[in-house]
Amino acid sequence: MTNLNQIELQNLRHFILSSNTANIKYTAYSNAAVDPQIKQLFTKATQDSLNTKETLITFLNN
Repeated sequence: MTNLNQIELQNLRHFILSSNTANIKYTAYSNAAVDPQIKQLFTKATQDSLNTKETLITFLNN
């Protein structure tokens, strides 16, 4: 188990919240997109931000 100091925990929390915000925005952009290529771009960005968030959360669980 990795012991994180207070600053590292705060940074991790910030990154998780940022990834979550990005996920929400990219989902909205994808849903609003008409062009299939733009929709695909935002759908991929949505998945990437979700993957990032999940990866960061694993640091809290270790």
